[in-house]
Amino acid sequence: MEERFVRNKDVTSNDKPRRFRLVFSDWLLIIMITALFFFLSSAVVTRQDEYSMILQFRQIVRVIDEPGLNFKIPFIQVVEKREQKTLFYEISRSDVITSDKRTMIVDSYVLWRITNPTLYYQTLSGLKTQAEARIDTIVYNAIKNTISSMTQEEIILSRDGDITISDLDFEIETIVLDFAADDDFALAGNDIEMAETKSLTKGIAANLVNEVDVSNYGIEIITVEVKALDLPDSNKEAVYNRMISEREMVRTLYISEGESQAQMIRNEADMEVSVMLAGARTEAAKIIAEGESEYMRILSTAYNDAQRSEFYEFVRALEAGKLAYRNNRGNILMLDKDSPLARIFYNFSLNNSLTAE
Repeated sequence: MEERFVRNKDVTSNDKPRRFRLVFSDWLLIIMITALFFFLSSAVVTRQDEYSMILQFRQIVRVIDEPGLNFKIPFIQVVEKREQKTLFYEISRSDVITSDKRTMIVDSYVLWRITNPTLYYQTLSGLKTQAEARIDTIVYNAIKNTISSMTQEEIILSRDGDITISDLDFEIETIVLDFAADDDFALAGNDIEMAETKSLTKGIAANLVNEVDVSNYGIEIITVEVKALDLPDSNKEAVYNRMISEREMVRTLYISEGESQAQMIRNEADMEVSVMLAGARTEAAKIIAEGESEYMRILSTAYNDAQRSEFYEFVRALEAGKLAYRNNRGNILMLDKDSPLARIFYNFSLNNSLTAE
């Protein structure tokens, strides 16, 4: 009995230190968790593409625009994040009317960004939907004002940049000036009309400046681009026919210019051929004359010699007889006794008889 009491006593005496160690560990764990909680509640991590706004009682006390780690007062201050990168907003397709009372369908988009988070939060409650609603209204008015001051042709041609004259007028002017340079075409001074330099994108940007200053909302519109310009189905056929006729006009002018240049080339070639032929004929006549002169000299020399004269007369008689015999279909050659050919043969036969005697 006494031994059991001592054993129980020992156990009781060892319980106090063990119970103290457990309580200390728990407090240490609680302190570490609390410190971690306060650290996480006060830490503000800002990324490269965002703003961190520190709000205290719904008022902005600090804006962090540099990436890194910062701190706030936990439970009293809260953090709201807003995007610092370039934002894309697509404007819904809308109908606009040009200055020549044509309807066009415009599909465009906007690139914008937040430049002043404080103003953005104060004026637009920091809501992206409200900012896009303001941008939609402002950009639509700018597009409408720009397109309403331009004709349909100017809008289509200035879609990709500035124009000083329309593309069609430029092509026509180039062709006309080429004709005028060759003195083959009379150019009237008032036939070419210079149009005002216009650009659809720059026109929209200029009208944006005249609209509400978006910097008052803490935002900036970087650019407004037109993705597509379309026509109502009722107008497409007429516009296509007009474009075809204009292209036909340009084609006709190009063909006329080509035919004019081809005719000039042909005339020059014909002139050169005529000159060459005339020179060749002159040279040929000269050579023929020289040949005939040489031929007559040879004949004169031959006839001056009695032996050669008889020989050439005999050869000529043979050639004449051969030609007459060839033209005669029969085998008989009939000659008049008074013909020169008969006299040649007769004289030749008489000379041979006398020689034989």
